[in-house]
Amino acid sequence: MTEPRALGDALRACLAEASLVRTSLPETDLHLWLIDPANMRRAFGPEETRRILEEPPYWAFCWASGLALSRWLAAHPETVRQRKVLDFGAGSGIAGIAAAKRGARDVVACDLDPVALGAARENAELNGVTLRYESDLFSTRERYDLLIAADVLYDRSNLPLLDRFGDYADDVIIADSRIRDFDHPHYVRVGQLQSDTLPDLCESGEFRTVSLYRRRPGLPRQADAPAS
Repeated sequence: MTEPRALGDALRACLAEASLVRTSLPETDLHLWLIDPANMRRAFGPEETRRILEEPPYWAFCWASGLALSRWLAAHPETVRQRKVLDFGAGSGIAGIAAAKRGARDVVACDLDPVALGAARENAELNGVTLRYESDLFSTRERYDLLIAADVLYDRSNLPLLDRFGDYADDVIIADSRIRDFDHPHYVRVGQLQSDTLPDLCESGEFRTVSLYRRRPGLPRQADAPAS
């Protein structure tokens, strides 16, 4: 199967020798267009390294937390069945695609990067599901039954998002492998899975342990909270 041209061109704007390959994800029935593993085993030149650091093609990887969340949804399909779901920071779209495959009635993939939304669209087509697409969650007041997010806490400056998510969905599930001292009064850990990033980035073992956190039920929305 030939790679999507526009997506491949976007990848090669960062890594000139790279290509996308249709990849079956282990322990799932899902497939994604991912960067070819052979390209990740070569040495990168200084200019490529600069481009990777400035604008990484993160949408061309299946990150460990996204893969773990998709497996968790497969094991708990009642979590998404017949629900309206938002996949925040969608990247490749794996979590939203997993939700659609498990019976969600409406799934929106949200990402600020238009190339990532293009990747999510191509990957949704690859898996035979239909998603909607949104570039900025905070420009809309649309409500969802469930908000899912994987790998959005890699930067601690994103932690305030945990409070904002409740304004868009009463039910929120976060998958993360980066924060070891996670402690938020509105969230409780509901699972822990072992997972890998694809292609393999030879990450240390600690980043292969993915925790899933769920927003406690019955909490007020931040927008409704009384002023202090």
